[in-house]
Amino acid sequence: MTYRNLLAPMAAAAREVGELLLAAPRPTPVPSFDELAAVYGALEAPAVAVMRRHLDVLRPGVGWADEWEDRAALPAEGEVWIVDVIDGAVQFLQDLPQFCVSLALVRDGEPVAAALHAPLLGETYLAALGGGATRNGLPIGPSAKTDPAVAVVATTHPPFVTRRPEAAARAGRSLAAVLPRVAAVRNLGPTSWQIADTAAGRLDAFWEFGRDDANLLPGALVAREAGALVTDAAGRPWGAGADSFLVAPAGLHRQLVEVLAAQCGPVTGDR
Repeated sequence: MTYRNLLAPMAAAAREVGELLLAAPRPTPVPSFDELAAVYGALEAPAVAVMRRHLDVLRPGVGWADEWEDRAALPAEGEVWIVDVIDGAVQFLQDLPQFCVSLALVRDGEPVAAALHAPLLGETYLAALGGGATRNGLPIGPSAKTDPAVAVVATTHPPFVTRRPEAAARAGRSLAAVLPRVAAVRNLGPTSWQIADTAAGRLDAFWEFGRDDANLLPGALVAREAGALVTDAAGRPWGAGADSFLVAPAGLHRQLVEVLAAQCGPVTGDR
């Protein structure tokens, strides 16, 4: 089965999980992290079961990478699934609409097929290596803007950023550097979906500091296949294990690299 042929069944799996999430009782705010984890676990378990049923048939014997692990969780050779059945769980648990179902097949450390589905929007991004990228079946492409002053860009930070002080510091410095140069900066929920929206021209660029492979790989494939530039903050080709990420159209990429690279020095101890 070609990577492109994987997309329809991957989309079907993501949509079935999305229907399950929409049918679940809306969560109410809880006062402690332990209670939050319990609520999330009760929601996640049936969604994971649905996804495993689909993916085990689609690619027998292919395992799953832990969502929160870094590159060490990705095998150097062979295939692995990266799955987040509630991508944007923070928003979902706060009864906010910005969440999606995210999955990608990674081979030899590189994403080769990806599906992102936002149940409330009824939208699905799909991409396969060498096969282009679509939203709801229509080809997508990045913004044509060339002036950062009219650009709407987005950023976020990796999960559990309090454990990564250098990533938090770089996020703050980069935000201060970018804000005066663009029309607006936003954080619109799931990392993967914001990257895909950049690939489709809804956002004009997206950046992040800190290692965040599981959240970046699915969107990175969508962006590359749509024709956006996917690099680190210094403009080097991005790959799993990198400590920064930037996706932008060709008309804005160089200018954003100049801002980010000048403001954010080398990483120390971001693990």
